[in-house]
Amino acid sequence: MPNQLNTQCCIAGGGPAGMMLGFLLARTGIEVVVLEKHADFFRDFRGDTIHPSTFQLMHELGLLDDFLKVPRQEVKHLEVVFNGESIQLADFTHLKVAKPVLGLMPQWDFLKFLQTHAEKYHTFKLILEAEVTDIIKEKKRITGITANTKDGPINVYADIVVATDGRGSVLRKKAGLKVIASGVPIDVLWFRLSRQQDDPAQTFGRFDHGRIMVLLNRDEYWQCAYLIDKGNYPQIQQKGMPAFYKELSEVSPFLANRMHELKSWDDIKLLSVDIDHLETWYTGGLLCIGDAAHAMSPIGGVGINLAVQDAVATANILYEPLSRRKSITTDILQKVQDRRTFPTKVIQNIQIFIQEGIMSRRSLAAKHEKPPLPFRLIKAIPLLSRIPAWIVGIGVRPEHVKTPEKK
Repeated sequence: MPNQLNTQCCIAGGGPAGMMLGFLLARTGIEVVVLEKHADFFRDFRGDTIHPSTFQLMHELGLLDDFLKVPRQEVKHLEVVFNGESIQLADFTHLKVAKPVLGLMPQWDFLKFLQTHAEKYHTFKLILEAEVTDIIKEKKRITGITANTKDGPINVYADIVVATDGRGSVLRKKAGLKVIASGVPIDVLWFRLSRQQDDPAQTFGRFDHGRIMVLLNRDEYWQCAYLIDKGNYPQIQQKGMPAFYKELSEVSPFLANRMHELKSWDDIKLLSVDIDHLETWYTGGLLCIGDAAHAMSPIGGVGINLAVQDAVATANILYEPLSRRKSITTDILQKVQDRRTFPTKVIQNIQIFIQEGIMSRRSLAAKHEKPPLPFRLIKAIPLLSRIPAWIVGIGVRPEHVKTPEKK
């Protein structure tokens, strides 16, 4: 027989949405169990941007001083180089928040920080190496989940189950929730190259005659994202590594002397880009948030921001009925979707517009030297750089902590 746990809230997935929600609910005295299928948070290809809105949340929680002790890089401006012309695209310094910068912090450090503070509350329980496999239903309502753990199978029963298990969510599939996908014309090649003393200092993007590469300054190395046409990776591999070296060197000439660090295709990871959303984020007893509710493109690095904001909104809405031991009705879950649908749709539509614009103009960019009109406007009127800074750094309808701490 499987082991059994009973709790108020069971969260499937220990990513930013799951850990943030678990921490916020445990902080109020609500019993929470978080299940994470891996043995730790160390993952090589997770997003690692900490947005100004997240720094602001840490300030509201009284944790900013501790959070700032976690090693990170800080980005005050986002710059692009379009066919050799530099443009400051976003200026975060004018944002009215506690820390107006974009932070680059390994996601495992962020999640470990949340774990450390969540475990100060006796109502929080994190189970690692716990892979969620199915839902438990009673009278058409989901009342728990089943999972395989290192100590054997386990059933976790809860007043509410929250799926934060990513774009490949097991729970949303088991619950039969309908996914609406948007066509995405790009994939991303993800790799590292060493950073040298005379390299540019800032994180930036390079647009070179229709080719796009994003470089994230991680002090000792560049985390590189190279955009390609969706499904085109096999053709790139077929041309061979020397041809790939040449292409990258043309886009970012200062990296040409270290292409040998990419010894084989094993050093390059293909990130398949998807944009989708659930028609309905919930069913009786189950709520999906973060990537489980809406997969985001990596453009703008806003996926973590939306996941964290989802978690804050969910905690704000679920706190009262959970604390009073009320039934979590679908009307309550609808409030979460109503609150978070608008910002999600706005950001996804912006991402789709940018992606389609980038890929449809690639052939034109090879012939025309001028940056696109939005870039030219921002360069001509620097004040406009505050708009993309707000969209990336704060987002639409930012959330604030409304849940109390139980002393």
